[in-house]
Amino acid sequence: MKIYAPWERAFNKISTPFEHFLHAQTTTGLVLMFMTIVSLVLANSPLYEAYSHFFHIKVDFNVGDWKISHTIHHWINDGLMAIFFFMVGLEIKREILIGELSNIKVAILPILAALGGMVLPALIFTSINYGGEGASGWGIPMATDIAFAISALVLLGKRVSPALVTFLVALAIVDDLGAVIVIAIFYTEQINMLPLVLSGATFALMLAFNRFGIHAVLPYFLLGLMMWFFMLESGVHATIAGVIAALAIPSKAKRTAIDLSHGARNLLDEYDNYPIATDNTMHENQKAILTNMKERILAVEAPAARLEHSLHLPVSLVVIPLFALANAGIAIDFSSIGATIMGPISLGIIAGLIIGKVLGIAGVAWLAIKLGIAKLPKDSTMNQIFGVSFLGGIGFTMSIFVADLAYLGDEELIFQAKVGILAASLFAGIFGYLWLRFIAKRPQ
Repeated sequence: MKIYAPWERAFNKISTPFEHFLHAQTTTGLVLMFMTIVSLVLANSPLYEAYSHFFHIKVDFNVGDWKISHTIHHWINDGLMAIFFFMVGLEIKREILIGELSNIKVAILPILAALGGMVLPALIFTSINYGGEGASGWGIPMATDIAFAISALVLLGKRVSPALVTFLVALAIVDDLGAVIVIAIFYTEQINMLPLVLSGATFALMLAFNRFGIHAVLPYFLLGLMMWFFMLESGVHATIAGVIAALAIPSKAKRTAIDLSHGARNLLDEYDNYPIATDNTMHENQKAILTNMKERILAVEAPAARLEHSLHLPVSLVVIPLFALANAGIAIDFSSIGATIMGPISLGIIAGLIIGKVLGIAGVAWLAIKLGIAKLPKDSTMNQIFGVSFLGGIGFTMSIFVADLAYLGDEELIFQAKVGILAASLFAGIFGYLWLRFIAKRPQ
């Protein structure tokens, strides 16, 4: 019997796409947690000036008379985060086409719970900040950080049912979709119509490519890049281009699974017809057969699925950590932290992410189940839904992103928002985990 090293076992284990998605989100959550701690340490150390200065360095791109100039912070938030939103778009599309959101009977509970978990936090924040300078931040507590929330749930292992994990994933996907719509409609200050029309025309061309069966990724990448630039110039937040571009990526494979099965068998038979060389080298025709098989394997996977799979690692290890490093670092004055937290902006976010999310998610879910509109996820209890609703209050990545848009250019308001986001997310994550770990038991 062959003995595998621990890392070899991971490579030999076959995971479903959903399992791969969960593992990727768990990895993102752990890396995000580490980079958040790093950014907070840097922001509260003698290196703060260098840390802050670095992200305000301007980076220019010039092509002839055309020039685009932004700070590193801006490039991360408007450029790299477009890749994150592109992956979010691919996840939303997959869930709607073949995932949990494709079956309305299964999807109705997380959809209704997500809507409750978006509307109620916004109302609570608005009630606290109505007429104040921070009123425009009502969208901040609406968001759920899918990576952190899933990481906390996965750490519970068999204490929660797979159906409950699926419920949280579907809820977070709907939540992401809601956040994207809010950003596109409510956090766009001024629209320049010509670039917006050009962005729409580029998207239409991408859809035409899809319609005519173009499965190569490069044409979509080039058009997506153009659409991102036009969106940036239009005044609509450029990251929205990532979500829209994802909708145009083909979700159907070039070949069917049966084609692969039959073709692979024929090719393997042909491969075996060649004698094995004494030095174990392959015949040139065998190399050609392997290349053909590789092309057939790639053709049986849809470009959207292939891109989602390949982007998880760079987004988890590069994009999101850089976003956390650039945005989560706040210099904390512990002598005045109490006053900051009790300020209307921080208090509105904390109340929204904790009270609003719990009442919105768990309350709407309970009502939907009582009215017979939806059913509890298999092998789960309402007590567990209550715990999951706390995890929905982890609003880290998307909440910080919305805060930067809501209070654009006002560092003091952004600071207050970030304090509220960090405090609420920390409490929601710890309390939700402990509730599910020690109080809410999985039914026997």
